[in-house]
Amino acid sequence: MHAVVLTAHGGPEGLVVRDDQPIPSAGSGQVRVAVSASSVNNTDIWAREGAYGAPGNPAAIAGWRGVPLTFPRIQGIDAVGHIDSVGAGLDDSLLDRRVLVDPAIRGNPEEPDEITGVLGSEIDGAFAEYLVVDAGSVHDVSQSPLTDAQLGCLPTAYGTAMGMLDRAEISPGARVLITGASGGVGMAAVQLAAALGAEVLAVSTSAHVAELHDSGASAVVDREEDVEAQLRSLAPDGVEAVIDVVGGDLFDLWPSILATYGRIVVAGAVAGPVVSVDLRQLYLRQRRIIGSTMHTQRQFERLVDLANSGAVDPLIAARFPLADMAEAQNYFLKKSEMGKVVVEVRRGPK
Repeated sequence: MHAVVLTAHGGPEGLVVRDDQPIPSAGSGQVRVAVSASSVNNTDIWAREGAYGAPGNPAAIAGWRGVPLTFPRIQGIDAVGHIDSVGAGLDDSLLDRRVLVDPAIRGNPEEPDEITGVLGSEIDGAFAEYLVVDAGSVHDVSQSPLTDAQLGCLPTAYGTAMGMLDRAEISPGARVLITGASGGVGMAAVQLAAALGAEVLAVSTSAHVAELHDSGASAVVDREEDVEAQLRSLAPDGVEAVIDVVGGDLFDLWPSILATYGRIVVAGAVAGPVVSVDLRQLYLRQRRIIGSTMHTQRQFERLVDLANSGAVDPLIAARFPLADMAEAQNYFLKKSEMGKVVVEVRRGPK
């Protein structure tokens, strides 16, 4: 089969396009999915680079679990396609269903929402014509009005955003600050928070004001200007929650702009993973910092419901064929346009 295989941690030169990769077979309780679309995420980049670090050694070359990946590995954390084959113990009625794949691997029966691996990291992923996953990981999206390209944008970005908003306890009328709002997770969080009835303050640049307003933002905070002054004007009483996927130097500001009992939910560190925090800003007003990795099963099911109803509208910035994976990842890193970078794997609905 056609696939892009990662051969080592490092730059895009480690991505090898192959046309002779063996087609995987579905084992007991598994399904094989003929992949139609995927998308590029920071997860793919960081895993390729080994940029996750390890406990006690932030500079260590490692995947998200704190250890190096096993090579060769087919990356691709997002996947939509049709069930092509079923393993023992499964009904043939599943064949040909259009499905969205939950990329989280949950291998601890005592903690059903504990994530023990992810698609494209601990097991081969969607940057190939076929992938094999447990039947419980696939969700029927046959009735969704979204195209395969749009559905391929959802699992990681929108799943992560759904998990963050849920952990931030967002309710109608809440004032929420969302960083990195022109990126995949940030824009997903803007759309989902607005759908929940929140007042959204989106941190981005002046170039993206129109798109962010269209996506549901009430106001846009220009990160190239005085962010604190803008926030003191827009939210003099503070915000109930900060949804942060960026980290870096601006993180130092977030505790001080929270209302009493406010929450910061963190799920990324593209601007820098090591920050400083004035602890007095936390304990004196009972504020919280919450780490958030991906989503729970229930949260992903809510996302699938939104996809089937057409309540989300992913914006696509660019499309690349599978063979142009290195170019797709380089384009993603430029972050010049809002929306997701889609990888078109097989011929299907566009």
